[in-house]
Amino acid sequence: MKRLAGIEEFVAVVEAGGFSAAAHKLPLTRSAIGKTVARLEERLGVRLCHRTTRAFQLTSDGHTFYEHCVRILSELDTAENAMRNDKDEPAGRLRISVPVIFGRYCVAPVVAELARQYTQLRFDVSFTDRPVDLIEEGYDLVVRNAVLPDTTVLAARSIARQRMTICAAPSYLAMRGTPATMEDIAEHDSIVYGREGYTRPWLFPDGKGGSYTAPARSRMILDDLEAAADTAVAGMGLAWLPCWLIRDRIHNGSLVRVLPDIEPLVFDTYAVWPRAPFMPTRIRVLIDALASRLPGMTGTGGEIKSAGYLIGNPGDRNMALVPGDTA
Repeated sequence: MKRLAGIEEFVAVVEAGGFSAAAHKLPLTRSAIGKTVARLEERLGVRLCHRTTRAFQLTSDGHTFYEHCVRILSELDTAENAMRNDKDEPAGRLRISVPVIFGRYCVAPVVAELARQYTQLRFDVSFTDRPVDLIEEGYDLVVRNAVLPDTTVLAARSIARQRMTICAAPSYLAMRGTPATMEDIAEHDSIVYGREGYTRPWLFPDGKGGSYTAPARSRMILDDLEAAADTAVAGMGLAWLPCWLIRDRIHNGSLVRVLPDIEPLVFDTYAVWPRAPFMPTRIRVLIDALASRLPGMTGTGGEIKSAGYLIGNPGDRNMALVPGDTA
């Protein structure tokens, strides 16, 4: 175990932002932590950080070593949890990636509730809409609105169902008229979600197991769904948005649904995690909480939300699950 000596102290220093701050979290003095990290540097033959009495900064070698150390400690946590009885209180660190808007509105409240319930759990939550590699980046779990491809290294569970609706501000409809058919959409200005050259089509079921695209004419392309909702409220056009995101706007009358009788396309939201012979208790309780809470949080009168798309080759462990902000 000599090769692990100093790793936990080094990670604590990095995450606390300095030796003194780390000393408050560990049962060690600042001096003892400093000596431990110094011995680690001597053994590795590299300088991991620059430190003065007032500043602490990782070197490039330190950054690289820190990322590896985080994964090592995560694996140790997993191994220890595997030895515990499932009835034990979940403990340890959970590193999670969630879509920005959906994560803030729906996932974060569930995480906060779990943190209150289980005091031994620690959460590291990344809010991002970029593709993430669970294995390479060391995530315990990601939440994404996309279908999991056939892969031997990732597992998934559906935790919510969501759908979209076309909506607009009453002021816009008073000025331009209310579409009576899907074909009428082509005559209106539309606010469309787009990112990195991709614009998300407005999809609806065709009744044959497939889907068709609404003829939306994009006047404005935005890469943030909440900004799109605000732009729709401002009367700038029709928008295709998550029902849970616009629920309050529908209730207060700043937005109204358009073509509400047309059946929307329903999408699944998944929890995705690295496949393993066993599931640590801390991951299981998080997935169970998400599956229990999210369906109620994403619904408005039975309407749910959202879309996602897949980038990458099925079966590739580097597959990218991308939210279409996803919200």
